[in-house]
Amino acid sequence: MENWILKGAKTLVNEPRSINVTSPTQVKVKVSHLMLTDLDALLYNGLIDAEYPKVPGRAAVGIVTEAGENCYGVEKGTRVYFNPSRECGECLPCKTGKPKNCARILSAGRDFDGFMRDFVVCDYTDVAPLPDSVSDFHALCIETIGIAENIYDKLNLSAGQRVAVVGGSFSGNIIAQVLQYHKIVPILIDNNPTNLATAKKCGIYYAYAADDELTENVKNATSGNLCDAAVYCATTHLPLSLATRMVADGKTVVISITSARNSSIDSRDVLEKGLTVIGVSNAYGYTDTVINMLTHNAVNIDFFEKEILTEYNPAELLDERGAFMNSPRTGKMTVLKMVL
Repeated sequence: MENWILKGAKTLVNEPRSINVTSPTQVKVKVSHLMLTDLDALLYNGLIDAEYPKVPGRAAVGIVTEAGENCYGVEKGTRVYFNPSRECGECLPCKTGKPKNCARILSAGRDFDGFMRDFVVCDYTDVAPLPDSVSDFHALCIETIGIAENIYDKLNLSAGQRVAVVGGSFSGNIIAQVLQYHKIVPILIDNNPTNLATAKKCGIYYAYAADDELTENVKNATSGNLCDAAVYCATTHLPLSLATRMVADGKTVVISITSARNSSIDSRDVLEKGLTVIGVSNAYGYTDTVINMLTHNAVNIDFFEKEILTEYNPAELLDERGAFMNSPRTGKMTVLKMVL
């Protein structure tokens, strides 16, 4: 059996253990697929804080092998997605019955045990049943799609408005696709030719390199008005100032996707243009919405490079991913297929 535990930075050990359902509202789930994420790599490499020990892994799907008698809508054999975020239960909104407004969303692998293990026992409300039309690989993208949906809600734009998406790897591509699904026009910006080509294959019409012609290209795509908003993916190696340059006066810049990189924003652009800057880093409360979107083919991942591993050393993979985070990367899904 596998039960990987992160006991400190770069200290990942396999300590198998048996777990059982102890409550009528709990389910026991066999993890079938787990996708490695940037947050997993950041935690493993000690680049963001965590309370050790913790089981890493935040993007996973599995099959219910046992369900308590009060698990409504979830039964043995149900294919499910593990929700990677939970309310803290301690802040004022949580204590006053408004957990959707939680001030400190908890994250799997950092604040509570993640899913890099054979079996997970949790409350049935911590998993979401998956319809047959949603593949395991699409389900592994639910959190990223949820973050994109959160961004869309925060921007509150109308159909036809233009949004610059700075960073075109896995997360940036999905954010652009979700905006397009809502009839917002994304303008994806990246310096990796593979990412730009993948964006085009996914139906993103405007995909530009961050070169000397970028400003002119964006003006041509916006009838000379620049963008109505910008989304900066913090994992990109393009400067944050690029996002503020691509928007018109009085607009909003969103900084999103967890990263260890410290990017500086040009305060002159913010002040002179009267910009609003917000951060969006979680998809709490969006799982059901995203599953519904996926049944309507909101996101295409067919053109992402997929690495599906049945034999692996998680420590080596996370170390390798951490190294890649220091260089421009392409959109790639690394998925561990757990033995059934």
